[in-house]
Amino acid sequence: MGVSVDARPSLQGAGEGAGRLWDAYFAAVFALTLAAVALSEASAARRWLAAITLGAIATLYLAYGRGLARRGTIDSRAGGFLAAVLVLFLVALTGAAPSSFLLFAICPLVFRMLPMWPAAAVTTLANALPAIVAIQREGFAGQLHTHLLPMAVGGAILSLGLGLWIREVVRRSRERADLIVQLEQSRAEVARLSHQAGVAAERARLAGEIHDTLAQGFTSIIALLQAAGSDLDDLESNPDGDRARHRIDVAVRTARESLAESRALVAALAPVALDAGPLDEAVRDLVARLGEQTLIRASYRLSGTVRPLPTAVEVVLLRAAQEALANVRRHSFASEVSVTLGYKPDAIRLVVADDGRGFDPASASGGFGLRSIRARTDEVGGTLTVQSGRDADQGTTLTLEVPQ
Repeated sequence: MGVSVDARPSLQGAGEGAGRLWDAYFAAVFALTLAAVALSEASAARRWLAAITLGAIATLYLAYGRGLARRGTIDSRAGGFLAAVLVLFLVALTGAAPSSFLLFAICPLVFRMLPMWPAAAVTTLANALPAIVAIQREGFAGQLHTHLLPMAVGGAILSLGLGLWIREVVRRSRERADLIVQLEQSRAEVARLSHQAGVAAERARLAGEIHDTLAQGFTSIIALLQAAGSDLDDLESNPDGDRARHRIDVAVRTARESLAESRALVAALAPVALDAGPLDEAVRDLVARLGEQTLIRASYRLSGTVRPLPTAVEVVLLRAAQEALANVRRHSFASEVSVTLGYKPDAIRLVVADDGRGFDPASASGGFGLRSIRARTDEVGGTLTVQSGRDADQGTTLTLEVPQ
């Protein structure tokens, strides 16, 4: 099951907030310009011409420019929109000179829609329009030199600085938006990998539990039933079938124990053997069962003072004992095995030693059973050593120690 996180809603919300702020700014500049036109000394007809033209600019902005400005990217329609705005702005200037206040909205709009240098050229032209209209109306006399030209130059410089600032703000906003997207994607990837790692770890745990309990139980049952079948075939030496009946009884008991283990596994509980008693009794029962089910002489020795241990440590020791004894049964051809559980003041130690056929621990490290014991030991901070050899009757000694 995958995990995904969508960053678009938060980014869209930020874009909507910036768009509303820009709309409020445009509306404020538009209202100020209309007020200045209404209070100007131009004739009523010229004031109406300027007001109607300014209204057309506002309508054009609402219909097209608002969307282009909010998009914040270069669009082929931006050129046509800005050209129409400049033409209408020129008409408004011919009606009333205070229409030039709309430059405070037009210039930032240009920088939001055009690349840097084309935007600088367009804003310079827009700032020059009031002077051009004044020259057309009054010639080179009047306030051209004292007011209009300085205002045009100052407005162009101010617009350029404002445009650079707007560009920087937009660039940082986009970088921040990209960073947010990357962060959300990274979080989603971490969540996905964590989920996969958790699934893999749980599968490995279940595989180890099944291998250490159900698989070994079924192996014992099969061996016992096969031996019972051989005894039934040899009824002449055992006419009452006592030996076969005994093997079948042990197989039935083992099947019941495996069933209990499977139920505990499903319920994610501790091993059934630990529910029935302490660790030392559970290990003792394992050893006794091995001697009962096979011809191997199995002995158990307890040293030290028994004390409560963390459940995780008890599970590791019990599973290690199960796996070691299962290997003795299946692979060692041993005649004798001894198990020692030692409670030391600062540690707990399990030793399983047999006199059977040895093996190379390095070449067997890839086996699931030994690998499972090592993994469990690492989980509780313990150490595992295996001493063995390839020579016959050299035997194997497994030692597991967990500090306490």
